[in-house]
Amino acid sequence: MSRKPLLADGETSRTACARTLVRTGVDEKTGEVLTQAVLAERIGWCSDLVAGMVSVVLAERWNSRDVKVLASGVDEVGRNLPSNAWMALRRLGWSAAPHEGVKVNDRIVRMAQEQAGRALRSVKWRADVVLGMLATWPADPSKRTPSEWDAVRAAVPGGKYLPSSIIKARTRQAATYLKANGRLPVDVFELEGTPRIPRLLLLAACDGQQATIERSETGTGQALLRLQLPTRPDPATYRDWTWVACPIALPPTVPAAAVLHLPTLRCAGDTVRADLAYTHAVPKAHRTGHTVALGVDWGLNTLLSAGAVQLNGEGRITTLGAGAQFRAADVLAKQHRLRRLSERLHTKADQYMRLIAGHDDHQLAPKLDVLRSEIAHVSNRRSNLNDSLAWVAARWAVDQAIAAGATVIYVEDLRSMEAGGMGRTLNTRLSQQVRGQIADRMRHLATEQGIAVVTVPARNTSKLCPHCLTPLRHRKASDRPTIAGWKWAICPHQDCRWQGDRDHGAWRRIAARGLAHQATTVSDRTSSHMVIRTVLDNLEANAVVTPTAKTSRKDRTKTGPTRPRSTRPAPRRRRAPSPARPRGRVGQRPEGHAHTDRTRLPRAAHRHQGVNTISTPTTSRHRPRGAALGAGFHLHAHAPPPRWETIPETQSNSGSHS
Repeated sequence: MSRKPLLADGETSRTACARTLVRTGVDEKTGEVLTQAVLAERIGWCSDLVAGMVSVVLAERWNSRDVKVLASGVDEVGRNLPSNAWMALRRLGWSAAPHEGVKVNDRIVRMAQEQAGRALRSVKWRADVVLGMLATWPADPSKRTPSEWDAVRAAVPGGKYLPSSIIKARTRQAATYLKANGRLPVDVFELEGTPRIPRLLLLAACDGQQATIERSETGTGQALLRLQLPTRPDPATYRDWTWVACPIALPPTVPAAAVLHLPTLRCAGDTVRADLAYTHAVPKAHRTGHTVALGVDWGLNTLLSAGAVQLNGEGRITTLGAGAQFRAADVLAKQHRLRRLSERLHTKADQYMRLIAGHDDHQLAPKLDVLRSEIAHVSNRRSNLNDSLAWVAARWAVDQAIAAGATVIYVEDLRSMEAGGMGRTLNTRLSQQVRGQIADRMRHLATEQGIAVVTVPARNTSKLCPHCLTPLRHRKASDRPTIAGWKWAICPHQDCRWQGDRDHGAWRRIAARGLAHQATTVSDRTSSHMVIRTVLDNLEANAVVTPTAKTSRKDRTKTGPTRPRSTRPAPRRRRAPSPARPRGRVGQRPEGHAHTDRTRLPRAAHRHQGVNTISTPTTSRHRPRGAALGAGFHLHAHAPPPRWETIPETQSNSGSHS
């Protein structure tokens, strides 16, 4: 099977990942059907063997010298190291072996070396950031001066565009170490220590001698995964390894023409989860040449505000519609309730730990275990809620772009935003927003449609007027223009006088800035995301939205005299009160209709038959049941009260509905 999809003109390949479950398997040697629990046990034995070898490699190579050698990309003789981590480790002579008496094939060793190599390669960036931060340690770690910021950014590779939140987080981490040990750490390896080894199987590092995957011949929604698994936790010979065939139901998000890759298997209790990678063809997204763009602004209660703008041939930028907002107040309220519950549980657990003081036989130890399980449960609920909210918000934003015909989505870059000065609760709510997850999901969904997602600088997007770039005056609401606030924005310029919701003005500024600076769009080296790094003054002057001229849809010019209108209000349909309820079990419903789904007619024997009702038909072709029972032609017909019955006339004070 080819591992590359066929591409047409204007298409590019895209590799994505879908989560699925491995529910059962068949041992090909014995023909035994393995249940989900038995399959999870055998995969857990294999992952334990791999994790043991990974821990040995990391314990030996978790230092700055070996990480630097691996990250240099060349070996001792100057040859370039392979891109695969397991091949690079073998080129350097960093071997891995199982425990004595355990027999594994070479592909199991490959998975261990691949996992260890990825961990060692990923720590190089953090090591450079920590070294640059320690070399320019500030006098006051809680607040750097402008010169100290310039120094730390110059010492960190790529520090010019590095978010300040990352540098501050590493500074707080080193300050905690300094407070506990009385000195600064030497490097990140002393600051963090050896990482924990997850129990997983990276089948992508294997070949057909260990695992294979192919689509099922019965249908496109099924795939068959075959892999070798041990029959005991410590296999002594190759006879303790057998082939297991596992059918996998493909999620509907996997296209029928996608090329499947070997998944990564993870055990969670008695459940086996598979992260299935696949590659398929998608329309190619471009960095420049956009004429219709969607601007997206972040908010607190209004999570997303978005709208489309268009770049005309004359260079003018106009809006396409009034924009829309994605509100998730109920979900965010539930999220904050779970956050407060988690904080209370953590506080209680910390108090129990202080009281227990390391004594395992303490009477509070069982209660502490219950608290920890409850904390884990609440944490899972928060994670699932955030993940669902991120997917729904990203889907909404991409749908807005598709409906507007936009080829690019401009999102403001808030990686360096830190909430402060707005109270403890509001600061926490701002800090725990799922903006990063929404942006990642947005890129994932937009790539399928060939829509580019570009981050733009967020500076002054809510401060300046989108039409004239004049500083706005923020007020509490549109009907209270003298009360200071942040929700409503008013332009003080006499020739503009634009006013509107603060978030609506922000997405106009974001979209206009993106279209004006689209020639400066670049791809980030580390993440491959499209970004606009800086705002240029000459281009920012053109990033204004031209207001559209208001035209009347109907000519309201007066061509004749005004029609006279009566001063007497038109009577309402129900201005007379309901008649008195007759004696008996049933009676006429007040000013309403009888139900048409009843098996027998209500109130038929007590109804007054007036002159407005029809007579009982005498023909045999059509004889309504209602007429036979003396209740009128239709079952739901209501005869008015007889004219000889006096009903007091009462004026209604509710006015006219005409």
